[in-house]
Amino acid sequence: MMDYQMIWFILITVLFTGFFFLEGFDYGVGMLAPFVSKREEDRGLILRTIGPVWDGNEVWMITAGGALFAAFPHVYATMFSTFYLALFLMLVALILRGVAFELRTKEKCPCWQKTWDAAIFIGSIVPAFLWGVAVTDLAAGLPISANMVYQGNFLDLLNLYSILGGLVFVLVFAYHGAAFLQLRLVDKGLLYRVQSLGKCAGECGAIAYVFYLLLTWENTDLLTRPAALGLFIATAVFFLASLYRFAKAPGKGSFILGALAVASVTIGFFTGMFPRLMVSSLNPDWSLTITNASSTEYTLSIMTVAALVLVPIVLVYQIWTYYIFRKRVTAGDVSHY
Repeated sequence: MMDYQMIWFILITVLFTGFFFLEGFDYGVGMLAPFVSKREEDRGLILRTIGPVWDGNEVWMITAGGALFAAFPHVYATMFSTFYLALFLMLVALILRGVAFELRTKEKCPCWQKTWDAAIFIGSIVPAFLWGVAVTDLAAGLPISANMVYQGNFLDLLNLYSILGGLVFVLVFAYHGAAFLQLRLVDKGLLYRVQSLGKCAGECGAIAYVFYLLLTWENTDLLTRPAALGLFIATAVFFLASLYRFAKAPGKGSFILGALAVASVTIGFFTGMFPRLMVSSLNPDWSLTITNASSTEYTLSIMTVAALVLVPIVLVYQIWTYYIFRKRVTAGDVSHY
């Protein structure tokens, strides 16, 4: 029978997979908006595609963080102290982004709107980059002592491997956003520019991913595990297939294949890490695992019951939201965002 630690490891994997899938194209749209068009009406139309759902997508990150705190409190404590400054910068960027969605249409002054459009861009690219850095550092290992305390500073988180990881996240999310916009826009001029930008981001992302895999092989043991290696290879296959479809016949196929790429690489990361949640570069025995960092069995049992009730509700709500706002946006929708 599967124990509670395993159940919550799987649940956290699912939550982060959902977060990177949903927030991935969300961030991507925010990054692409200033480059698709300089016209306020066009940028408003682009942002309208994510306007009704972006805040719901953030729920996955909050839920994943809450699950991590409750199920593996030692990981939560060590991780948040390790990435304290990075998470602070991410939080500032996300607050700025949320405020920008609400304020950008309150004044008709072009300077006002451009300022908040820039805030949405910054609030999209900064979290995407920092997530890439964090995930890469977790895989490579961090100087964590025997008492689960991080023995470094913010600059120790930045190196060639982690910076490349951040760049891969930015490029892949930008492509994912372009694939999403192909499903939501009608204007042929905007669609052409989205396709051009998406193709560029996707091709650069594919090249960066190859170098990322090489550094992953050199800096981690993730690719020595057959299941994780298979998932990382599947990611490349899905992404290349998505990029091909995007260039030849953009539509649902390219978006679904891109989503599968995001899901497979996330699951591959957790599979390669298992049973570890944070790797210690000082001593492998000091790594935080689902066993030494978990809550008590009683706590996990209560949480499991709560999750069985609440997670389906969140899923139903999200599916219903996307169903309601499934149609392509038109010029008449711009006034709302």
